[in-house]
Amino acid sequence: MSNRSISNFLTIAGLSSILASIAIWATQGGTDKTHEEKSHGERFGIFVGLWAPTFFVLANKYNEAAVQEGE
Repeated sequence: MSNRSISNFLTIAGLSSILASIAIWATQGGTDKTHEEKSHGERFGIFVGLWAPTFFVLANKYNEAAVQEGE
């Protein structure tokens, strides 16, 4: 797999992480649940959202490697 492909995959993973975080936060943190369930849903949504910067940093590194190799 080329560095450019890995970079594209990681960028999509980062965007997916953001969207998943919003979806988890919105669905699991609903108002019809107990305080504990709502808090857990909100924390899990934030946890998934924290993956995005890691994916974007790795995508940038693979993109730089692809540029250096002339891909």
